[in-house]
Amino acid sequence: MDSLQCLELANRLFPDITETPEDMEARYPARNLPEGAKVTRIAPSPTGFMHLGNLYGALVDERLAHQSGGVFYLRIEDTDAKRAVEGGVRMIIEAFRNFSLIPDEGATIDGEIGAYGPYYQRQRKEIYHVFAKSLVARGYAYPCFCTEEELESMRARQEAAKENFGYYGPYAVWRDRSFEEVMTKLDEGTPYVVRFRSPGDISHKIRHTDLVKGKLELTENDQDLVLLKSDGIPTYHFAHVIDDHLMGTTHVVRGEEWLPTLPMHLQMFQVLGFKPPKYLHTAQLMKIDPETGSKRKLSKRKDPELALSFYRQQGYPSASVLEYLMTMLNSNFEEWRAANPAAPFESFPFSTNKMSASGGLFDLEKLTDVSKNVISRMSAEQVYEEVASWAQEFDPDFAALLTRDPAYSKAILAIGRGGKKPRKDFARWEDVKPYMSFFFDELFCCDRTQMPALPEETICRILEDYQGIYDPADDNQVWFDKLKAMCGRYGLCADMKAYKKDPSAYAGSVADLSMVLRVAITGRAQSPDLAEVCRLLGRERVLKRLCR
Repeated sequence: MDSLQCLELANRLFPDITETPEDMEARYPARNLPEGAKVTRIAPSPTGFMHLGNLYGALVDERLAHQSGGVFYLRIEDTDAKRAVEGGVRMIIEAFRNFSLIPDEGATIDGEIGAYGPYYQRQRKEIYHVFAKSLVARGYAYPCFCTEEELESMRARQEAAKENFGYYGPYAVWRDRSFEEVMTKLDEGTPYVVRFRSPGDISHKIRHTDLVKGKLELTENDQDLVLLKSDGIPTYHFAHVIDDHLMGTTHVVRGEEWLPTLPMHLQMFQVLGFKPPKYLHTAQLMKIDPETGSKRKLSKRKDPELALSFYRQQGYPSASVLEYLMTMLNSNFEEWRAANPAAPFESFPFSTNKMSASGGLFDLEKLTDVSKNVISRMSAEQVYEEVASWAQEFDPDFAALLTRDPAYSKAILAIGRGGKKPRKDFARWEDVKPYMSFFFDELFCCDRTQMPALPEETICRILEDYQGIYDPADDNQVWFDKLKAMCGRYGLCADMKAYKKDPSAYAGSVADLSMVLRVAITGRAQSPDLAEVCRLLGRERVLKRLCR
Protein backbone atom coordinates (compact mmCIF):
# COMPACT_ATOMS: atom_id res chain seq x y z
CA MET A 1 0.00 0.00 0.00
CA ASP A 2 1.14 3.54 -0.67
CA SER A 3 1.06 6.26 1.99
CA LEU A 4 -2.38 7.59 0.95
CA GLN A 5 -3.89 4.11 1.11
CA CYS A 6 -2.32 3.53 4.55
CA LEU A 7 -3.86 6.79 5.76
CA GLU A 8 -7.27 5.83 4.34
CA LEU A 9 -7.02 2.41 5.97
CA ALA A 10 -6.15 4.01 9.32
CA ASN A 11 -9.22 6.25 9.12
CA ARG A 12 -11.38 3.26 8.18
CA LEU A 13 -10.14 1.17 11.12
CA PHE A 14 -10.31 4.02 13.66
CA PRO A 15 -13.01 6.45 12.49
CA ASP A 16 -13.65 7.80 15.98
CA ILE A 17 -10.03 8.49 16.84
CA THR A 18 -9.30 12.17 16.21
CA GLU A 19 -6.41 12.70 18.62
CA THR A 20 -2.80 12.19 17.62
CA PRO A 21 0.31 10.86 19.35
CA GLU A 22 1.33 14.49 19.85
CA ASP A 23 -1.92 15.09 21.75
CA MET A 24 -1.07 12.16 24.02
CA GLU A 25 2.41 13.53 24.65
CA ALA A 26 0.84 16.83 25.68
CA ARG A 27 -1.64 15.06 27.97
CA TYR A 28 1.18 13.16 29.69
CA PRO A 29 4.11 15.59 29.95
CA ALA A 30 7.52 14.52 31.24
CA ARG A 31 7.65 14.22 35.01
CA ASN A 32 9.26 17.04 36.95
CA LEU A 33 11.72 15.07 39.08
CA PRO A 34 15.26 15.61 40.37
CA GLU A 35 18.11 14.52 38.14
CA GLY A 36 18.75 10.80 38.52
CA ALA A 37 15.32 10.08 39.99
CA LYS A 38 13.94 6.74 38.84
CA VAL A 39 10.34 5.95 37.94
CA THR A 40 9.38 2.32 38.39
CA ARG A 41 6.16 0.36 38.29
CA ILE A 42 4.62 -2.85 39.44
CA ALA A 43 2.17 -4.05 36.81
CA PRO A 44 0.56 -7.36 37.81
CA SER A 45 -2.49 -8.97 36.24
CA PRO A 46 -5.56 -9.47 38.49
CA THR A 47 -5.44 -13.27 38.32
CA GLY A 48 -6.01 -13.82 42.04
CA PHE A 49 -2.56 -15.30 42.69
CA MET A 50 0.18 -13.10 44.10
CA HIS A 51 3.49 -14.88 44.32
CA LEU A 52 6.96 -14.36 45.73
CA GLY A 53 8.27 -13.31 42.31
CA ASN A 54 5.84 -10.37 42.35
CA LEU A 55 7.22 -9.25 45.70
CA TYR A 56 10.83 -9.88 44.65
CA GLY A 57 10.51 -7.57 41.67
CA ALA A 58 8.39 -5.00 43.52
CA LEU A 59 11.06 -4.65 46.21
CA VAL A 60 13.59 -3.79 43.51
CA ASP A 61 11.13 -1.30 42.00
CA GLU A 62 10.45 0.35 45.36
CA ARG A 63 14.12 0.62 46.33
CA LEU A 64 15.20 2.04 42.96
CA ALA A 65 12.48 4.68 43.06
CA HIS A 66 12.62 5.73 46.69
CA GLN A 67 16.41 5.68 47.05
CA SER A 68 16.63 8.12 44.13
CA GLY A 69 13.76 10.44 45.07
CA GLY A 70 11.64 9.06 42.24
CA VAL A 71 8.19 7.54 41.84
CA PHE A 72 6.96 4.00 42.44
CA TYR A 73 3.53 3.31 40.94
CA LEU A 74 0.99 0.52 40.48
CA ARG A 75 -0.55 -0.21 37.08
CA ILE A 76 -3.10 -2.98 36.59
CA GLU A 77 -2.49 -4.97 33.41
CA ASP A 78 -6.00 -6.31 32.88
CA THR A 79 -6.01 -6.76 29.10
CA ASP A 80 -6.52 -10.52 29.42
CA ALA A 81 -10.12 -10.69 30.66
CA LYS A 82 -10.10 -14.52 30.62
CA ARG A 83 -7.49 -14.70 33.37
CA ALA A 84 -8.94 -11.96 35.58
CA VAL A 85 -10.79 -13.01 38.73
CA GLU A 86 -13.33 -11.13 40.81
CA GLY A 87 -11.58 -9.20 43.56
CA GLY A 88 -8.21 -9.70 41.88
CA VAL A 89 -7.24 -6.03 42.05
CA ARG A 90 -8.04 -5.82 45.76
CA MET A 91 -5.84 -8.91 46.32
CA ILE A 92 -2.96 -7.17 44.55
CA ILE A 93 -3.29 -3.95 46.51
CA GLU A 94 -3.70 -5.69 49.86
CA ALA A 95 -0.79 -8.06 49.18
CA PHE A 96 1.63 -5.19 48.60
CA ARG A 97 0.16 -3.21 51.50
CA ASN A 98 0.73 -6.21 53.80
CA PHE A 99 4.42 -5.98 52.93
CA SER A 100 4.53 -2.19 53.36
CA LEU A 101 5.25 -1.64 49.67
CA ILE A 102 2.91 1.28 49.16
CA PRO A 103 2.98 2.81 45.66
CA ASP A 104 3.18 6.60 45.39
CA GLU A 105 0.51 6.63 42.71
CA GLY A 106 -1.69 4.32 40.69
CA ALA A 107 -4.56 2.01 41.48
CA THR A 108 -5.90 1.93 45.05
CA ILE A 109 -8.88 0.22 46.68
CA ASP A 110 -10.69 3.55 46.79
CA GLY A 111 -9.84 4.69 43.26
CA GLU A 112 -6.70 6.11 41.68
CA ILE A 113 -3.98 8.51 42.77
CA GLY A 114 -1.77 10.34 40.29
CA ALA A 115 -1.80 12.43 37.12
CA TYR A 116 -0.75 9.70 34.68
CA GLY A 117 -3.86 7.50 34.76
CA PRO A 118 -6.02 5.73 34.10
CA TYR A 119 -3.90 3.07 35.76
CA TYR A 120 -6.03 0.20 34.44
CA GLN A 121 -5.07 -0.80 30.91
CA ARG A 122 -8.61 -1.64 29.81
CA GLN A 123 -9.55 1.96 30.62
CA ARG A 124 -6.78 3.25 28.33
CA LYS A 125 -8.21 1.67 25.18
CA GLU A 126 -8.55 4.94 23.25
CA ILE A 127 -4.96 5.89 24.04
CA TYR A 128 -3.71 2.66 22.47
CA HIS A 129 -5.96 3.23 19.46
CA VAL A 130 -4.37 6.65 18.88
CA PHE A 131 -0.95 5.02 18.51
CA ALA A 132 -2.30 2.02 16.61
CA LYS A 133 -3.95 4.36 14.11
CA SER A 134 -0.67 6.23 13.71
CA LEU A 135 1.21 2.98 13.06
CA VAL A 136 -1.33 1.91 10.42
CA ALA A 137 -1.10 5.33 8.76
CA ARG A 138 2.70 5.02 8.67
CA GLY A 139 2.59 1.47 7.27
CA TYR A 140 3.81 -0.17 10.49
CA ALA A 141 0.57 -1.98 11.29
CA TYR A 142 -2.20 -3.72 9.37
CA PRO A 143 -5.39 -5.77 9.89
CA CYS A 144 -5.08 -9.54 9.82
CA PHE A 145 -8.20 -11.60 9.07
CA CYS A 146 -6.80 -15.07 9.83
CA THR A 147 -9.16 -17.40 11.67
CA GLU A 148 -8.12 -19.52 14.65
CA GLU A 149 -8.26 -22.59 12.39
CA GLU A 150 -5.94 -20.98 9.85
CA LEU A 151 -3.46 -20.03 12.57
CA GLU A 152 -3.53 -23.56 14.00
CA SER A 153 -2.93 -24.99 10.54
CA MET A 154 -0.02 -22.60 10.09
CA ARG A 155 1.49 -23.70 13.39
CA ALA A 156 1.16 -27.36 12.40
CA ARG A 157 3.05 -26.69 9.15
CA GLN A 158 5.79 -24.87 11.03
CA GLU A 159 6.09 -27.73 13.48
CA ALA A 160 6.30 -30.28 10.66
CA ALA A 161 8.96 -28.22 8.90
CA LYS A 162 10.79 -27.63 12.20
CA GLU A 163 10.57 -23.87 11.69
CA ASN A 164 10.13 -21.11 14.23
CA PHE A 165 6.57 -20.66 15.42
CA GLY A 166 4.85 -17.39 14.76
CA TYR A 167 3.44 -14.95 12.23
CA TYR A 168 6.35 -13.80 10.06
CA GLY A 169 7.78 -13.94 6.54
CA PRO A 170 5.76 -16.26 4.26
CA TYR A 171 3.41 -17.03 7.15
CA ALA A 172 2.42 -13.38 7.53
CA VAL A 173 -0.27 -13.87 4.89
CA TRP A 174 -2.04 -10.54 5.39
CA ARG A 175 1.10 -8.43 5.66
CA ASP A 176 1.27 -7.43 2.00
CA ARG A 177 -2.28 -7.89 0.77
CA SER A 178 -3.59 -5.24 -1.56
CA PHE A 179 -5.61 -2.28 -0.38
CA GLU A 180 -8.61 -3.60 -2.29
CA GLU A 181 -8.50 -7.06 -0.64
CA VAL A 182 -8.31 -5.52 2.81
CA MET A 183 -11.18 -3.13 2.14
CA THR A 184 -13.33 -5.97 0.80
CA LYS A 185 -12.83 -7.94 4.01
CA LEU A 186 -13.72 -4.87 6.06
CA ASP A 187 -16.83 -4.31 3.95
CA GLU A 188 -17.87 -7.91 4.62
CA GLY A 189 -17.52 -7.35 8.37
CA THR A 190 -14.86 -10.04 8.77
CA PRO A 191 -13.32 -10.03 12.29
CA TYR A 192 -9.67 -8.99 12.45
CA VAL A 193 -6.77 -8.19 14.72
CA VAL A 194 -4.27 -5.40 14.17
CA ARG A 195 -0.71 -6.64 13.75
CA PHE A 196 2.63 -4.87 13.93
CA ARG A 197 4.59 -4.85 10.67
CA SER A 198 8.02 -5.77 11.96
CA PRO A 199 10.95 -4.20 10.10
CA GLY A 200 13.26 -6.84 11.59
CA ASP A 201 15.32 -9.68 10.17
CA ILE A 202 16.44 -12.71 12.17
CA SER A 203 19.77 -12.67 10.38
CA HIS A 204 20.54 -9.48 12.29
CA LYS A 205 21.67 -9.20 15.88
CA ILE A 206 20.99 -6.41 18.35
CA ARG A 207 23.17 -5.47 21.29
CA HIS A 208 21.61 -4.48 24.57
CA THR A 209 22.88 -3.94 28.12
CA ASP A 210 20.60 -5.26 30.82
CA LEU A 211 21.21 -3.89 34.32
CA VAL A 212 21.27 -7.44 35.75
CA LYS A 213 22.24 -9.71 32.87
CA GLY A 214 24.88 -7.35 31.50
CA LYS A 215 25.78 -7.11 27.81
CA LEU A 216 23.50 -9.21 25.61
CA GLU A 217 23.46 -10.06 21.92
CA LEU A 218 19.95 -10.94 20.79
CA THR A 219 18.32 -11.99 17.54
CA GLU A 220 16.33 -9.17 15.99
CA ASN A 221 12.55 -9.58 16.01
CA ASP A 222 10.80 -10.47 12.75
CA GLN A 223 7.42 -11.42 14.24
CA ASP A 224 4.32 -9.47 13.25
CA LEU A 225 2.86 -9.64 16.72
CA VAL A 226 -0.72 -8.70 17.54
CA LEU A 227 -1.16 -5.13 18.77
CA LEU A 228 -4.94 -5.06 19.17
CA LYS A 229 -7.13 -8.10 19.62
CA SER A 230 -10.43 -8.47 17.75
CA ASP A 231 -12.27 -6.65 20.56
CA GLY A 232 -9.92 -3.68 20.28
CA ILE A 233 -8.14 -4.44 23.56
CA PRO A 234 -4.33 -4.32 23.27
CA THR A 235 -1.93 -7.13 23.97
CA TYR A 236 0.61 -6.76 26.76
CA HIS A 237 3.38 -6.24 24.21
CA PHE A 238 1.75 -3.12 22.77
CA ALA A 239 0.15 -1.71 25.92
CA HIS A 240 3.21 -1.76 28.14
CA VAL A 241 5.32 0.09 25.57
CA ILE A 242 2.75 2.88 25.30
CA ASP A 243 2.15 3.04 29.05
CA ASP A 244 5.78 2.95 30.12
CA HIS A 245 6.53 5.82 27.74
CA LEU A 246 3.58 8.04 28.67
CA MET A 247 3.90 7.34 32.39
CA GLY A 248 7.60 8.19 32.31
CA THR A 249 8.89 4.79 33.43
CA THR A 250 12.68 4.86 33.54
CA HIS A 251 13.37 1.31 34.75
CA VAL A 252 11.42 -1.88 34.05
CA VAL A 253 12.01 -4.76 36.47
CA ARG A 254 10.72 -8.14 35.31
CA GLY A 255 11.62 -11.82 35.45
CA GLU A 256 14.16 -13.31 33.08
CA GLU A 257 11.40 -15.37 31.42
CA TRP A 258 10.56 -12.13 29.57
CA LEU A 259 14.01 -11.90 27.94
CA PRO A 260 12.89 -13.57 24.66
CA THR A 261 10.35 -10.76 24.15
CA LEU A 262 12.89 -7.98 24.68
CA PRO A 263 13.83 -7.63 20.96
CA MET A 264 10.20 -7.08 19.96
CA HIS A 265 9.68 -4.53 22.72
CA LEU A 266 12.85 -2.60 21.90
CA GLN A 267 11.84 -2.66 18.24
CA MET A 268 8.43 -1.25 19.06
CA PHE A 269 9.93 1.54 21.15
CA GLN A 270 12.13 2.40 18.18
CA VAL A 271 9.32 2.41 15.61
CA LEU A 272 7.13 4.55 17.89
CA GLY A 273 9.98 7.01 18.36
CA PHE A 274 10.17 6.46 22.13
CA LYS A 275 13.29 6.29 24.27
CA PRO A 276 13.18 2.82 25.86
CA PRO A 277 13.49 2.43 29.63
CA LYS A 278 16.36 0.54 31.18
CA TYR A 279 15.51 -3.13 31.71
CA LEU A 280 16.39 -5.35 34.66
CA HIS A 281 15.63 -9.01 34.13
CA THR A 282 15.77 -10.66 37.55
CA ALA A 283 16.91 -14.23 38.02
CA GLN A 284 14.34 -16.93 38.64
CA LEU A 285 13.66 -17.97 42.21
CA MET A 286 15.00 -21.46 42.79
CA LYS A 287 14.99 -23.99 45.63
CA ILE A 288 16.65 -27.27 46.45
CA ASP A 289 14.14 -30.01 45.70
CA PRO A 290 13.83 -32.12 48.88
CA GLU A 291 13.30 -35.27 46.82
CA THR A 292 16.09 -34.94 44.24
CA GLY A 293 18.53 -32.64 46.02
CA SER A 294 18.90 -30.56 42.85
CA LYS A 295 17.89 -26.99 42.06
CA ARG A 296 14.56 -26.22 40.43
CA LYS A 297 12.19 -23.31 39.97
CA LEU A 298 9.69 -22.58 42.71
CA SER A 299 6.44 -24.16 41.59
CA LYS A 300 2.87 -22.99 42.22
CA ARG A 301 1.77 -26.63 42.33
CA LYS A 302 4.54 -28.02 44.55
CA ASP A 303 5.65 -25.15 46.77
CA PRO A 304 3.20 -23.38 49.08
CA GLU A 305 5.90 -20.84 49.92
CA LEU A 306 5.56 -19.37 46.43
CA ALA A 307 2.21 -17.79 47.33
CA LEU A 308 2.41 -14.52 49.27
CA SER A 309 -0.58 -15.63 51.33
CA PHE A 310 1.64 -18.38 52.79
CA TYR A 311 3.72 -15.87 54.78
CA ARG A 312 0.71 -14.18 56.32
CA GLN A 313 -0.86 -17.52 57.24
CA GLN A 314 2.38 -18.80 58.78
CA GLY A 315 2.87 -15.54 60.63
CA TYR A 316 6.14 -14.39 59.13
CA PRO A 317 6.40 -10.63 59.66
CA SER A 318 6.44 -8.74 56.39
CA ALA A 319 9.67 -7.04 57.50
CA SER A 320 11.33 -10.46 57.82
CA VAL A 321 10.33 -11.54 54.32
CA LEU A 322 11.55 -8.24 52.82
CA GLU A 323 14.85 -8.43 54.70
CA TYR A 324 15.38 -12.01 53.58
CA LEU A 325 14.66 -11.09 49.96
CA MET A 326 17.21 -8.31 50.26
CA THR A 327 19.84 -10.91 51.21
CA MET A 328 19.00 -12.65 47.93
CA LEU A 329 18.97 -9.44 45.87
CA ASN A 330 22.26 -7.89 47.03
CA SER A 331 25.25 -10.04 47.93
CA ASN A 332 26.60 -7.45 50.39
CA PHE A 333 23.43 -6.99 52.43
CA GLU A 334 24.33 -9.46 55.18
CA GLU A 335 27.71 -7.80 55.66
CA TRP A 336 25.95 -4.44 55.92
CA ARG A 337 23.43 -5.82 58.40
CA ALA A 338 26.20 -7.19 60.64
CA ALA A 339 27.74 -3.71 60.74
CA ASN A 340 24.36 -1.99 61.20
CA PRO A 341 22.30 -4.33 63.41
CA ALA A 342 19.77 -1.71 64.50
CA ALA A 343 19.35 0.21 61.24
CA PRO A 344 16.14 -0.10 59.18
CA PHE A 345 16.80 -2.14 56.06
CA GLU A 346 15.62 0.79 53.95
CA SER A 347 18.85 2.62 54.81
CA PHE A 348 20.88 -0.08 53.04
CA PRO A 349 22.36 1.29 49.78
CA PHE A 350 20.68 -1.11 47.35
CA SER A 351 22.48 -1.48 44.02
CA THR A 352 21.66 -3.29 40.78
CA ASN A 353 25.40 -3.96 40.44
CA LYS A 354 25.17 -6.39 43.34
CA MET A 355 22.28 -8.39 41.87
CA SER A 356 23.05 -11.91 40.72
CA ALA A 357 22.46 -12.84 37.08
CA SER A 358 21.94 -16.48 38.06
CA GLY A 359 19.00 -18.02 39.90
CA GLY A 360 18.34 -16.86 43.45
CA LEU A 361 18.18 -19.81 45.86
CA PHE A 362 15.22 -19.56 48.24
CA ASP A 363 15.74 -21.24 51.62
CA LEU A 364 12.88 -21.32 54.13
CA GLU A 365 15.25 -22.19 56.98
CA LYS A 366 17.34 -19.12 56.28
CA LEU A 367 14.20 -16.99 56.17
CA THR A 368 13.37 -18.35 59.63
CA ASP A 369 16.82 -17.38 60.95
CA VAL A 370 16.52 -13.91 59.44
CA SER A 371 13.06 -13.55 60.94
CA LYS A 372 14.29 -14.36 64.45
CA ASN A 373 16.78 -11.53 64.18
CA VAL A 374 14.21 -9.12 62.74
CA ILE A 375 11.71 -9.84 65.52
CA SER A 376 14.41 -9.56 68.20
CA ARG A 377 14.93 -5.93 67.13
CA MET A 378 11.24 -5.06 67.46
CA SER A 379 9.79 -3.38 70.53
CA ALA A 380 7.37 -5.28 72.75
CA GLU A 381 4.65 -2.87 71.63
CA GLN A 382 5.28 -3.64 67.96
CA VAL A 383 5.38 -7.40 68.54
CA TYR A 384 2.14 -7.22 70.51
CA GLU A 385 0.36 -5.25 67.77
CA GLU A 386 1.50 -7.59 65.01
CA VAL A 387 0.76 -10.79 66.91
CA ALA A 388 -2.67 -9.49 67.89
CA SER A 389 -3.44 -8.60 64.26
CA TRP A 390 -2.31 -12.03 63.04
CA ALA A 391 -4.15 -13.91 65.78
CA GLN A 392 -7.43 -12.07 65.15
CA GLU A 393 -7.42 -13.64 61.70
CA PHE A 394 -5.87 -17.05 62.31
CA ASP A 395 -6.31 -17.86 66.03
CA PRO A 396 -9.23 -15.87 67.51
CA ASP A 397 -9.16 -17.78 70.82
CA PHE A 398 -5.54 -16.81 71.43
CA ALA A 399 -6.27 -13.26 70.27
CA ALA A 400 -8.92 -12.99 72.99
CA LEU A 401 -6.42 -14.09 75.67
CA LEU A 402 -3.64 -11.88 74.32
CA THR A 403 -5.76 -8.73 74.16
CA ARG A 404 -7.62 -9.31 77.45
CA ASP A 405 -4.90 -7.44 79.33
CA PRO A 406 -2.61 -5.66 76.82
CA ALA A 407 -0.23 -4.36 79.51
CA TYR A 408 0.29 -7.89 80.84
CA SER A 409 0.91 -9.32 77.35
CA LYS A 410 3.35 -6.54 76.47
CA ALA A 411 5.24 -7.13 79.73
CA ILE A 412 5.60 -10.81 78.79
CA LEU A 413 6.90 -9.92 75.36
CA ALA A 414 9.32 -7.40 76.87
CA ILE A 415 11.25 -10.08 78.79
CA GLY A 416 14.77 -10.24 77.39
CA ARG A 417 13.98 -7.71 74.67
CA GLY A 418 16.47 -4.98 73.86
CA GLY A 419 20.14 -4.76 74.74
CA LYS A 420 23.09 -6.15 72.83
CA LYS A 421 21.92 -9.77 73.03
CA PRO A 422 18.10 -9.81 72.79
CA ARG A 423 16.25 -13.10 73.06
CA LYS A 424 15.37 -14.81 69.79
CA ASP A 425 12.54 -17.08 70.85
CA PHE A 426 10.34 -17.02 67.77
CA ALA A 427 10.48 -16.46 64.02
CA ARG A 428 6.75 -16.42 63.26
CA TRP A 429 3.70 -15.08 65.00
CA GLU A 430 2.45 -18.66 64.98
CA ASP A 431 5.28 -19.43 67.44
CA VAL A 432 4.18 -16.85 70.02
CA LYS A 433 1.28 -18.83 71.46
CA PRO A 434 3.39 -21.86 72.49
CA TYR A 435 6.14 -19.50 73.69
CA MET A 436 3.91 -17.58 76.13
CA SER A 437 1.14 -20.13 76.75
CA PHE A 438 2.20 -20.87 80.34
CA PHE A 439 1.49 -17.24 81.26
CA PHE A 440 -2.21 -17.98 80.78
CA ASP A 441 -3.89 -20.44 83.12
CA GLU A 442 -6.22 -21.50 80.30
CA LEU A 443 -3.22 -22.76 78.31
CA PHE A 444 -0.90 -23.86 81.11
CA CYS A 445 0.08 -27.54 81.09
CA CYS A 446 2.91 -28.98 83.17
CA ASP A 447 5.08 -31.58 81.47
CA ARG A 448 6.63 -33.38 84.42
CA THR A 449 8.75 -35.52 82.12
CA GLN A 450 10.96 -32.44 81.85
CA MET A 451 11.89 -32.67 85.56
CA PRO A 452 15.60 -33.37 86.27
CA ALA A 453 16.71 -36.85 87.33
CA LEU A 454 16.13 -36.37 91.05
CA PRO A 455 14.13 -38.61 93.37
CA GLU A 456 10.45 -37.74 93.43
CA GLU A 457 10.67 -37.19 97.17
CA THR A 458 13.43 -34.61 96.68
CA ILE A 459 11.39 -32.82 94.01
CA CYS A 460 8.39 -32.61 96.31
CA ARG A 461 10.50 -31.29 99.20
CA ILE A 462 12.06 -28.60 96.99
CA LEU A 463 8.64 -27.41 95.84
CA GLU A 464 7.28 -27.41 99.39
CA ASP A 465 10.31 -25.62 100.88
CA TYR A 466 10.37 -22.97 98.16
CA GLN A 467 6.80 -21.94 98.95
CA GLY A 468 8.04 -20.72 102.30
CA ILE A 469 10.87 -18.55 101.01
CA TYR A 470 9.43 -17.23 97.73
CA ASP A 471 9.15 -13.44 97.70
CA PRO A 472 8.16 -11.68 94.43
CA ALA A 473 10.01 -8.55 95.63
CA ASP A 474 13.39 -10.33 95.37
CA ASP A 475 15.66 -9.10 92.62
CA ASN A 476 17.42 -11.63 90.42
CA GLN A 477 20.53 -11.87 92.64
CA VAL A 478 18.59 -12.34 95.87
CA TRP A 479 16.35 -14.86 94.13
CA PHE A 480 19.33 -16.93 92.98
CA ASP A 481 21.13 -16.67 96.33
CA LYS A 482 18.08 -18.24 97.99
CA LEU A 483 18.23 -21.14 95.53
CA LYS A 484 21.90 -21.73 96.31
CA ALA A 485 21.16 -21.63 100.03
CA MET A 486 18.59 -24.42 99.58
CA CYS A 487 21.04 -26.79 97.87
CA GLY A 488 22.71 -28.27 100.94
CA ARG A 489 19.43 -29.66 102.26
CA TYR A 490 19.14 -32.02 99.27
CA GLY A 491 22.79 -32.91 98.66
CA LEU A 492 23.02 -30.54 95.72
CA CYS A 493 26.07 -28.44 94.87
CA ALA A 494 25.56 -24.65 94.91
CA ASP A 495 28.83 -23.98 93.06
CA MET A 496 28.71 -25.05 89.41
CA LYS A 497 32.51 -25.04 89.05
CA ALA A 498 32.86 -27.42 91.99
CA TYR A 499 30.11 -29.61 90.64
CA LYS A 500 31.76 -29.89 87.22
CA LYS A 501 35.04 -30.90 88.82
CA ASP A 502 33.46 -33.80 90.73
CA PRO A 503 29.79 -34.40 89.86
CA SER A 504 29.81 -37.83 91.50
CA ALA A 505 30.19 -36.17 94.90
CA TYR A 506 26.72 -34.62 94.72
CA ALA A 507 23.15 -35.64 93.99
CA GLY A 508 23.00 -32.78 91.54
CA SER A 509 23.53 -29.04 91.29
CA VAL A 510 21.79 -25.72 91.72
CA ALA A 511 20.90 -26.01 88.03
CA ASP A 512 18.78 -29.09 88.85
CA LEU A 513 17.07 -27.27 91.69
CA SER A 514 16.33 -24.35 89.38
CA MET A 515 14.98 -26.75 86.78
CA VAL A 516 12.55 -28.28 89.29
CA LEU A 517 11.10 -24.83 89.93
CA ARG A 518 11.10 -23.91 86.23
CA VAL A 519 9.17 -27.01 85.19
CA ALA A 520 6.68 -26.65 88.04
CA ILE A 521 6.03 -22.96 87.34
CA THR A 522 6.22 -22.86 83.53
CA GLY A 523 5.54 -26.49 82.65
CA ARG A 524 8.66 -26.73 80.51
CA ALA A 525 12.44 -27.01 80.66
CA GLN A 526 13.08 -23.82 78.69
CA SER A 527 11.59 -20.44 79.40
CA PRO A 528 12.59 -16.80 79.77
CA ASP A 529 14.30 -15.64 82.97
CA LEU A 530 12.46 -17.46 85.76
CA ALA A 531 12.61 -14.59 88.26
CA GLU A 532 11.01 -12.29 85.66
CA VAL A 533 8.41 -14.95 84.89
CA CYS A 534 7.48 -15.29 88.57
CA ARG A 535 7.11 -11.53 88.98
CA LEU A 536 4.69 -11.39 86.06
CA LEU A 537 2.70 -14.44 87.16
CA GLY A 538 2.29 -13.02 90.65
CA ARG A 539 2.64 -14.66 94.06
CA GLU A 540 -0.75 -16.38 94.07
CA ARG A 541 -0.29 -18.17 90.76
CA VAL A 542 3.32 -19.12 91.50
CA LEU A 543 2.37 -20.71 94.84
CA LYS A 544 -0.56 -22.50 93.24
CA ARG A 545 1.72 -24.08 90.65
CA LEU A 546 4.26 -25.07 93.29
CA CYS A 547 1.49 -27.01 95.06
CA ARG A 548 0.57 -29.15 92.07
